[in-house]
Amino acid sequence: MSIDLKSLVRTIPDYPKPGILFRDITTLIEHPEGFKESVERIAAAHRGMGFTHVAGIEARGFIFGAGVAIALGVGFVPVRKRGKLPGTTIGQNYALEYGVDTIEIHADVLSNVHKVLIVDDLIATGGTAIAAVSLIRRAGAACDNAAFVIDLPDLGGAEKLRAEKVAVSSLMAFEGH
Repeated sequence: MSIDLKSLVRTIPDYPKPGILFRDITTLIEHPEGFKESVERIAAAHRGMGFTHVAGIEARGFIFGAGVAIALGVGFVPVRKRGKLPGTTIGQNYALEYGVDTIEIHADVLSNVHKVLIVDDLIATGGTAIAAVSLIRRAGAACDNAAFVIDLPDLGGAEKLRAEKVAVSSLMAFEGH
């Protein structure tokens, strides 16, 4: 029996600011069967594709990405905000609404023998995901697939990723922002 995962995602209006419909995945991950099925569906869609690692984007991408990595039997790479990883890192800047931020991975974790699946909870404008793809590719690894629990197609992030030659999949989509 398949679970209606979309029904497990809570919508919070006007958060974090007026006019935004926040898609809250905490209600999904608090539901044991829904959480397990989310991870299994992402893993099943990417099994047998030769991935060596899953890269999860901070912070909610860690939740789903670690589970997908276990399900696929591959390593997990945390993509973190600047200054959060010990040791030598490489970083990638990306634009925010007002300014620039940086994400990082360990400098010695990926090379040209690796194939990486990016996993995150949500794709909106695509800025962080595109930065993660660029960062992983700069490390030498192949990065041509990204999976999300939720897509907000009206914000165009999935299409921007596809323009970077990344196959994008999601478990569900919500209209609006």
